[in-house]
Amino acid sequence: MAADNWKMYNKAKEFIGDGTIDLDAGDAYFSVVLLDSGHTPALTHSTYADISADEVANGNGYTTGGDICASTTWTESSGTVTFDAADPSWTASGGSIAARYAVLVHVAAGSGVPQSSDKLICYSLLDNTPADVSVADGGDLTLTLTANGFFQMSGGAS
Repeated sequence: MAADNWKMYNKAKEFIGDGTIDLDAGDAYFSVVLLDSGHTPALTHSTYADISADEVANGNGYTTGGDICASTTWTESSGTVTFDAADPSWTASGGSIAARYAVLVHVAAGSGVPQSSDKLICYSLLDNTPADVSVADGGDLTLTLTANGFFQMSGGAS
């Protein structure tokens, strides 16, 4: 099993450029939500309302609204900027957790809990077979971000 790279939603690029999404906002402004196999991803999705019906059910260690990102960073090195955070994680309790996709959401209110108008940034297919990724009761479902974080931006020529 291998997860796909994170894919940025079309509108996220505009929202980052015009300041609607502030990548320096802090931890409570970003959440990773898990979606089930009924979800059909589309790069044209732009708000939490577009995906919320397919979010993994509340319970068994998963809370609606996902995992608030910890230790978010927006850093530049040698002309490449990286948006990263601590690896999102859930511990199954009382049953298993199963998911097909993960989505990074910008939570405008800073509450850590996405609202219908909150903006989507990027998503990843968790197992490119494709198949659900599941963890049994007592196990941890951890999304291990690469050194590239959720995404990087670079380019430009002189």
